[in-house]
Amino acid sequence: MPSRQAETHWQGGKDGSGDFETESGQIEGTFRFPTRFEDEPGTNPEELIGAAHSGCFSMQLTAFLEEEGHEPDRLETRADVHLERADGGFEIPRIDLTLEAAVPDVDQNTFDELAQRAKENCPVSKALAGPEITLDATLEQ
Repeated sequence: MPSRQAETHWQGGKDGSGDFETESGQIEGTFRFPTRFEDEPGTNPEELIGAAHSGCFSMQLTAFLEEEGHEPDRLETRADVHLERADGGFEIPRIDLTLEAAVPDVDQNTFDELAQRAKENCPVSKALAGPEITLDATLEQ
């Protein structure tokens, strides 16, 4: 399987900004401290994590439902990513997934079990549980 890439080019200090883009070119934007920690309009890393998580969960649940013979008509998933101040900085202590679904001919118990399995097994959920993160840092002289 291929790896996927995204890049951010940051300029300046806390008053600066970072332009980001994905390898596909489908997603790009600008990060600034006020768009992350204040109410200034614009995107932030948590919003992008939420998009990735809600999309991954929806795809995983679709796969599990279809394995059981249930094709969903509609899955609407929202991910609320909570950023909070913690010792030494900030952390994301919780992500709340909210799902509204229309799936013909599936009973509640099966649906609940498959949704829970999707939450636990989608690759983004697993990544957010603590993958190995490597770093190759170069300081220009």
